[in-house]
Order: sequence, then structure tokens, then C-alpha cells
Amino acid sequence: MNASALPLSNNTPLCYSINSPPFNYHPTIASAYFSSIFSSLGLISNLIAFIVLLKSFRQTHSHSRSFFLIFLGGLVVTDFMGLLVTGSIVVSFHVTHFNWRTVDPNCHFCNFMGMSMVFYGLCPLLLSAAMSVERFIGINHPFARSASMPKSRAISMVLTVWLIAGCIALLPLTGIGSYHIQMPGSWCFFNISSKGNDLAFSLLFSLAGLMSLTVSFLLNTVSVVTLIKVCCGQDRNQRRRDYEVEMMVQLILIVVICSVCWCPLLIFIAQTVLSGASLQIKYLLLWLRFATWNQILDPWVYILFRRAVLKRIYPRFDWSRGSIMTSSFSNTLRRFTRTSLGTLGSDGAGEMEKSSVTAPSALKPPPPSP
Repeated sequence: MNASALPLSNNTPLCYSINSPPFNYHPTIASAYFSSIFSSLGLISNLIAFIVLLKSFRQTHSHSRSFFLIFLGGLVVTDFMGLLVTGSIVVSFHVTHFNWRTVDPNCHFCNFMGMSMVFYGLCPLLLSAAMSVERFIGINHPFARSASMPKSRAISMVLTVWLIAGCIALLPLTGIGSYHIQMPGSWCFFNISSKGNDLAFSLLFSLAGLMSLTVSFLLNTVSVVTLIKVCCGQDRNQRRRDYEVEMMVQLILIVVICSVCWCPLLIFIAQTVLSGASLQIKYLLLWLRFATWNQILDPWVYILFRRAVLKRIYPRFDWSRGSIMTSSFSNTLRRFTRTSLGTLGSDGAGEMEKSSVTAPSALKPPPPSP
């Protein structure tokens, strides 16, 4: 039977039916400092990224780039709010050591944090998949997306992703899964169990994240192959793909970061519920810390991996003309051609000058004979 379906003895609220605070755990002052620094670093990073994105959005004239910036903006806002909501609760616990049973006797606060953990956890994964779909259509089927498509379409896609993640986060309140206080008492999350509805929700959360990463990987692979063919093909001079390559690099880095940060936790959840093994708290906390790094590393992808920044790091590289992937080769070939033509031109000019000097003496008629 599912733990959430069992009758609760002594009117114990559902979120405290498995783990009931206070726990035999005394957080150190280092935990408070670590949580505070971690949350502050993530908030500052996402705030800087949002300012940079807003400035770029106002300056860009590319329709596809505007779409991509809207998706990035949605990702930055999601990461910022996720750190703000969950980080403030964790830091408050480490500072005040409050008792959840006293502060939240009816589990409303615990359910809110559990929903926040699920919502802000799934959003980056789903947004990465949505961005990969948008880039796949923009690169492989450019005529399928009209140039006159309003930017509100991208905004509606971001809102749709938020709606899907929100509906999944609300499922435990309908009986599919359940939110519980987790060790060491500073956070709430859904019950990772191989029984009843908890099994269904655990698999739903895990498979939704893994499928999003799989879709992103497959679509980005096809998009990269298409870009390579376009940039290195015969029509590379007609189809400039500077911004496409820049956006593709940023998207690939975002997907890689999501995969590295989230795959251990998603695989751990699926493996635990499918094997029927007992939950290992130490591994859950370890992989959860891995996952939270995603919200800090994501904004630095756009802050650092932009042409404006890369120009300063490598000013010799030709960032203004030609494709990024072929500009180095093109510069080398162009310089070699100019040198060769310059040498030939100087030699030809010299020969012409000599001929112009010697030609009159050669063509001069002989003096008349006496």
C-alpha cells in the first residue's frame, strides 16, 4: 500500500507521516554560510544574465535571435525565482532552526516548497527541450517558421512550458504522489517510493526530465550537422550563420550543464523506485546538490559565450565576417590569395614599366642616311 493512502494515526499530517521533525540533526554555522553564499551567487548570476539578455534583445534585429533570447529570458527568470523561493526557506531553517510541526501544522508550507522544488526543477529541462525544438525548426526548416511570426508566439511557448511543469507539480495534491519533509529537515520533496501513487509520480518526474534531455540531445545533434553542412558547403558565402552558430553553442552548453547536473538525480530516482530498494538519504542529498548547480551555471553560459565577450578574449579571430566555424580558414585563404596577387601584381607592374621604357627605343626609326 502507498504510505499516502494509509490512515494517519493520531491525526498526523501527511507530510510528517514518514519523517517527523524535529530530527536528531544539529546544523552547523557552516551550513548556513554555505546555503547563503550558494543562493546569493545564483541570484546575482541570474540577475546579471537577465540584464545582459534585456540589452541584447533591444539591440538585436534578427527574428530567430529574438525568439532564442525570449527562451533564454524565461530560463533565467525561472532559475532566479527557483533560487529565491527554495533558497530563502533553506537559509531560514539553517539560521533559525525552526520546527516544521510548529510553523506548519497543516503541511501547507511543506506542500508549497515541494511544488516549488518540482516546478523549478522541471522547468529548465522542459525549456531546454523547447529551445532545441525551436532551433531545430529554425535551422532545418527555416520556411516553416514565417519571418512575420510575432514574438508573442515564443512568449506563449514559455508560458506553456511553465503550465506543464506547474500541472505536474500539482499532481501530489490530487493524490498522485505526496510531499514530505526530508532529512535533515530543511526542505520538502515528493516521496520517492516504489509503492502506489508515489511510484507513479516518481517515475513521471524522472522520465519527464530524462525524455527532455534525450529530445534536446537528438535535435541538437541534427541541427549541428545541418549547420556544419551549411557553413562548410558551397553556399557558405550566401548563407551567413554567425548568429545561428552562436545560439547553437549556447544551447549545447545549456543542455550539457542540465545533463551533468540532473541526470544523476533523475537516474537515482528511477533506479530507486524500480528496484524497490530503500531510499539512501546521503545519495539523494548529494545528487540534489548537483542539480542545484544548474541554476548557477546556466546564466554564465550567455554571460561568457557571446561574440562580444569572445572578441575580447580572442581579438585576432574574425568575428565580423563569414561564419564562425569557417572564418579562420577563410582568413588564411584570403591573406594567402592577397599576398600572391600582390606579388604577381608588383611583378607585372615592373615588367610593364620596363616595357614602356624600352619600347620607344626599340620602335624609334633609324636616323636618315646622309
